[in-house]
Amino acid sequence: MAKILFVMTGADHWTLADGTQHPTGFWAEEAVAPYETFRAAGHEIVVATPGGVVPTVDKGSLAAEVNGGQEGADRIAATLAAMTELQQPIPLEDVDLGDYAAVFYPGGHGPMEDLAVDAVSGRLLIDALASGRPLGVVCHAPAALLAAVREDGANAFAGYRIAAFTNAEEIQAGFGEKAKWLLQDRLTEAGVDVEVGEPWAPKVVVDRNLVTGQNPASSAPLAVELLKKLG
Repeated sequence: MAKILFVMTGADHWTLADGTQHPTGFWAEEAVAPYETFRAAGHEIVVATPGGVVPTVDKGSLAAEVNGGQEGADRIAATLAAMTELQQPIPLEDVDLGDYAAVFYPGGHGPMEDLAVDAVSGRLLIDALASGRPLGVVCHAPAALLAAVREDGANAFAGYRIAAFTNAEEIQAGFGEKAKWLLQDRLTEAGVDVEVGEPWAPKVVVDRNLVTGQNPASSAPLAVELLKKLG
């Protein structure tokens, strides 16, 4: 029916405040749940990454304890293995926004490393926002919004209400003291209105054509809201 662009991190690590590299990538549930929702509705998925590198899954996101048990973990892993689009990403630099009906950014700590400072992604986000296309961003992927800076120096998302991974969640995940910066703080500094929900509970915020989710549990309900906007 329509083509949906998944913009995904190309990073396989996140550089912490002490200079060490924490192995990461994209968070499995945040790609799998929306993928299943969009595919079930008959839509085609195209994956794009910086440089066209094959995205790396955060191994921590495959664990039983974050997938409701081993059965859930097995299902996530099986779906990932079947997502052939992940093995054939196009370079983000080659994306023509006109080819896509909607744009979606899965999270994971990877975007904190690359998409947060990726000017190509930043321009795509500015153009997607201005186009009125449904734009979905979840968990740590709002880090990419930090690169969406207009020529006048203002962030394109300033004044928008969003959900994103919170300081409280980062602290509870064990990275509050280790991170160079916290996502909620940086977004707030950029003029974005971050609405904070309960840690780890689903929270989706819709503001105009922008649909955002706070954490992994928000990825499935976010996909449903994005589909509503696609009609």
